Amino acid sequence: MDDLELRLDLPGNLPQLFADASVERTLPVALPAGDVVWPDPGYPQHQFVRRPAFWVSDEPVDGELWGRLRAEHGTSGLWPLLLDESDQPWAAGQVAPEPVSDIANYAPGAFMHEVWADWAEQAPEADIEDLAPFGLHCPGPADPGHLLDDPDALADRHARVLARRGLSLGLAAVDRGADALTAMGWQGALNHNEWTAPLSAVVRSWEDRFAARVVGLGFNTLELSVAAPPMTTRHALHVAAEHWAFCPDILFQGPGTLAGYAEEIRGKTWWSFWWD
Repeated sequence: MDDLELRLDLPGNLPQLFADASVERTLPVALPAGDVVWPDPGYPQHQFVRRPAFWVSDEPVDGELWGRLRAEHGTSGLWPLLLDESDQPWAAGQVAPEPVSDIANYAPGAFMHEVWADWAEQAPEADIEDLAPFGLHCPGPADPGHLLDDPDALADRHARVLARRGLSLGLAAVDRGADALTAMGWQGALNHNEWTAPLSAVVRSWEDRFAARVVGLGFNTLELSVAAPPMTTRHALHVAAEHWAFCPDILFQGPGTLAGYAEEIRGKTWWSFWWD
């Protein structure tokens, strides 16, 4: 335990992550060695760099630590993430934070309709058939799911499974997990959407409707636990349409059709996304 630092207040340079240093925050959980990551001053969003984007551990951590930090989020203000560094070191600073306040400017339904309309303007006939029964017509957001499990307990279990991959720990100063994508300047979906705030808005909506929790991030991947997944074929198909608007690559990676993908997520308590 010699490499762990245990303090009631935020240790080291973690307070730098917060805009308001006057708020009392505590973290009675021992942390491994790590450091804050500053964004590149020349990153595309051209935001003035005022503070680090996030904190990352030097070495992989276990899922138990993720769960303890998740439980302390209310008092620490830090949301934990398991970070996959296999493709791109998080410490490289190639991150482009956006103001978390921008997330509220986006409506998930409007984002979904915009993506669908842009695609419909140039969609080949074969691709239209892949999105049956919706085709060119965006169905909008799906109805909420029904809880199958405690969302936090499920997220803790999913973290223990993910951590077996040898993932680092990240900490983001956000009120909810969905906001971490924007605050950290995650660029995983850059080829799909230039801005991250609308994606955080979608994930916020999934937190509310499907009891989702952001557990892990990779260079171009996102891992969520889902305590209220769609259970019927019809509901799963509607949710699959949301997933496609959020990450169109899901069809290329899987069964190739929305209907096939819907069967893959029906009743599934974790969602994984990967952007090409």
